Amino acid sequence: MTTLLLCGTGSTGQAIAKLLQAANRPLVITSRAGKGPEPYRTVAFEWENPATFANPWEVDANIDRVYIVSPTIYDMMPHAKPFIDLAIAKGVTRFVLLSESELAPGDLYTGKIHQYLLDVGVDHFVLRPTWFTQNFGRYFYHSIREQNEIFSATGNGRIPWVSVEDLAQLAFEALTAEQCANTDKLVFGPELYTYDEIAELFTEVLGRKITHKKLSVAEFEQTFVTFGVSPEHSRLLASMEEAVSNGIEEGLYNSPAEKKYIGKHKLSDYIRENKALWITE
Repeated sequence: MTTLLLCGTGSTGQAIAKLLQAANRPLVITSRAGKGPEPYRTVAFEWENPATFANPWEVDANIDRVYIVSPTIYDMMPHAKPFIDLAIAKGVTRFVLLSESELAPGDLYTGKIHQYLLDVGVDHFVLRPTWFTQNFGRYFYHSIREQNEIFSATGNGRIPWVSVEDLAQLAFEALTAEQCANTDKLVFGPELYTYDEIAELFTEVLGRKITHKKLSVAEFEQTFVTFGVSPEHSRLLASMEEAVSNGIEEGLYNSPAEKKYIGKHKLSDYIRENKALWITE
């Protein structure tokens, strides 16, 4: 049977695709333009265009499990519900949803999709990762290279940064397991860090002083708006930063073992292995 990876050209989709390919598991990935890297079969798919929802099954009628990545649309249910319903009608029996650590069933964004999967009663596994280590190569790329700083509104709060590779491993297991767990898992890396401690790591690895610029919640929200993130999602990210400052991520990290998955990749190793990203000539 075949796995469909929505947003399969994204970072988590590509990492999962590599694992499925290595295991000789048939897969189809989607992108807006319908183009993707070899050797994957790629079809056009847009959440905002229901006419594209059936495209994957025109390529492979045997799709029976789907990895859902949701865009940053404030209310996803008008888009997600029709797709999930269609997928079930097409024979899909399992969904693996990428959500976020701080979003419970029924909350905004992917929290609503999580709740719908529960309401429908279909087999599902919901991934609730904390923030990705790869963010430092994306959102902080320019600030580290050009201003020698990272920024946050987290104060002294600590985060168990997780790698895309660890998230992909758990997603792969959830997609390919003989029996579906029908649960959600918090997904963390092995170590907790404050942003001050991360700045020290960068300083050590890069050989120049990197500082942590402490922003207000409002300043952080506006920063992500300038990155092109929607105002609604920027507001959510800012509220999550504030929650970190109040200890929410550390509290989640200390959840009972059965509620979480601890990856093996360390943030410190990611910085060392990718230091060329932030080195200026």
